[in-house]
Amino acid sequence: MTESVSLTVRDVHLSFGANTVLRGADLDVARGGTACVIGPSGSGKSTLLRTINRLIEPDSGDVLLDGRSVLRDDPDALRQRVGMVFQQFNLFPHMTVLRNITLALRKLKKLSEEEAVQVARTQLDLVGLAAKADSRPAHLSGGQQQRVAIARALALQPQVMLFDEATSALDPELVKGVLGVMADLSAGGMTMVVVTHEMGFARSVADTVAFMDQGMVLEAGERPRSSRPPNIPGCAASSPRCSDPAVRSCRRSGGRSARAWRPAPGRTPAPGSPTPGWP
Repeated sequence: MTESVSLTVRDVHLSFGANTVLRGADLDVARGGTACVIGPSGSGKSTLLRTINRLIEPDSGDVLLDGRSVLRDDPDALRQRVGMVFQQFNLFPHMTVLRNITLALRKLKKLSEEEAVQVARTQLDLVGLAAKADSRPAHLSGGQQQRVAIARALALQPQVMLFDEATSALDPELVKGVLGVMADLSAGGMTMVVVTHEMGFARSVADTVAFMDQGMVLEAGERPRSSRPPNIPGCAASSPRCSDPAVRSCRRSGGRSARAWRPAPGRTPAPGSPTPGWP
């Protein structure tokens, strides 16, 4: 695996016309660390990931790898350093699993066919799909297709991996296999940012948990023993009527370790906020 790097997102703003999506988002991930980003739907989590590898260019702010800004780098070169796995698998249906992985290796890395096949088979073995190399995506389950997508991203030897709710499109019985691969990557020292509604995964794997709402990282800190959302006046997730599944799952998990949470850089609790544990 390529040596991992630290990741910093600093004061990122983004608007689509009159719709402001990110309002000064901040995120810090240590070298080899895993940050899980949670929060209600529509809070800007997926958009934040897309600004990190510049699928969407931010209006202002900065993204840094090992302290160096990447906003002026060639986007195609950056995306070889920052891999991404989406909610949908985005595999080419007319190609075999092996061909889906070797395509980028030959076109971007300029590897020979033999070298690309060797790398692809190694990655398929790591995700437990070596026997499916000659299968078409339509012959795989959703969980297997997502693991192929992970293998495809890893084949380019990225220094950072982004996961955008990688299990949200899967049936419950298929989720475990994908989360297992992600947990193995985290244990192996890959720098990762994971947008997820899987609160058990966040509690067991993340080094840092960040809570987003209304385009801002409202709280960020070390992994709590449970992941109940903060009680911040004006925060949609604080409402008992909030129907977001991630937030409802948080509430079912019980109390949180208040001392594990810290406000994100530049964020302070509103006056009179009942949220305890602010340093």
